[in-house]
Amino acid sequence: MTAEFTATRRKRSAAEVLRELRQPKVAVTLALGFSSGLPFLLTANTLGYWLRDEGTSLKAIGFISWVGLAYTLKWLWSPVVDRVDLPLLGRLGRRRGWMAFAQILVAAGLVGIAIVGPAGPGGLTAIGALALLTAFASATQDIAVDAWRIEAAADSDEQGLLSSAAALGYRAAIIAADALILAVAARIGWPGAYVAYGLAMGIGLTATWFAFEPTRGAVGRSAQASLWNARGFFDAVIGPFVDFFRQHRSLGLLMLAAIAVYRLPDFVMGPMYTPYYVDLGLTKDAVAAVRGSIGLVGALTGVAVGGLSAVRLGLFPTLIAGAVLQGLGTASFALLALHPGDVAVFGAVMGGDNFVQGYAGVALIAYMSSLTNLGYTATQYALLSSAYALLGKFLKGFSGAVVESLSVKLGAMPAYETAFVAAGLIAIPAALLFLILARLSPKAAGQPA
Repeated sequence: MTAEFTATRRKRSAAEVLRELRQPKVAVTLALGFSSGLPFLLTANTLGYWLRDEGTSLKAIGFISWVGLAYTLKWLWSPVVDRVDLPLLGRLGRRRGWMAFAQILVAAGLVGIAIVGPAGPGGLTAIGALALLTAFASATQDIAVDAWRIEAAADSDEQGLLSSAAALGYRAAIIAADALILAVAARIGWPGAYVAYGLAMGIGLTATWFAFEPTRGAVGRSAQASLWNARGFFDAVIGPFVDFFRQHRSLGLLMLAAIAVYRLPDFVMGPMYTPYYVDLGLTKDAVAAVRGSIGLVGALTGVAVGGLSAVRLGLFPTLIAGAVLQGLGTASFALLALHPGDVAVFGAVMGGDNFVQGYAGVALIAYMSSLTNLGYTATQYALLSSAYALLGKFLKGFSGAVVESLSVKLGAMPAYETAFVAAGLIAIPAALLFLILARLSPKAAGQPA
């Protein structure tokens, strides 16, 4: 990441690692990761499940998923988060103030979705607007949380520790918003479930309250000009890009391209997972049980193995393996069409896919974190995380139209099979790009010390 991080890097004993796990900042990072992950599916796949329950077309579900483009455009307002203190909440500090503001806004958006509902006033238009508000607030929270996590780490080893904690919390939230919510919705209805999850954002607010305001990034920012004059505006908006390409030169474009295609297999079929379960005849309780048991174990194991692999083998071997595994995981969903309603097959596929997503996710977070520079933390990480999501978020909007078009020619289940296998093959370019980067990048950028 920086010379400071490189200079302090050394192998740590198991006892030292265990002691660091007891640090308050690790628990705070875990909770903030959970808060970041909770809204993500509630404006995406889980919302699609609710809409499909109400009889909404696959095409409409696919297009509504475009609200997730807010996550890919967050670099546009990340300079504001990087440089501006909020009124009132700014007393908590710049990072903590923005985190609290975004968390309150996310909670309000989720409760608003619950109140309106697909059949309420405004219908899908109102749902789409509230989902967009929630996604915008969630993306803003991500900017602040990612900047806090990077700046809170004392060195590169601790950065890996906090990245793993954030990934673990995020993955736990994904399971909660992907599995547990189905059991909740089956008992108290979708509106009640969304209200409950809006209140669950209190976990993030509590973590924000107990978090400390990091000083590492603040020292660099204090010497920067105000955002509200010409020099400061240029430095805040253009500076992060200039700094990134000055540091990485021609490899910068290759890095952005590799990051952009890395999660495509999962992204492009994202809106179709939950409608697929509905069309397969799987009940909410069955889906919730599998996701919350086998899926949770797979996800947590994937995060742990991915973190270990990144430390012992290096980032590039882990990223390449993760790309290949992601493709296989996405393609494996085609098996469900051959065994509709078979919970055992569903469990095997779900467990395997959650493992590979957790494994690859940790590697990508650690890699993107290593590319940022203090002083531009929020904006550079927002740029990188936007790059990884932009293409996938755009393409996934067409997923419903593609499956419906294939259904006309092939039938419903063969259409799903074809789409999932095709999406799995998209993993090949990502594996090749990271293989090229591994050969061209300095050893220090991605290899273990």
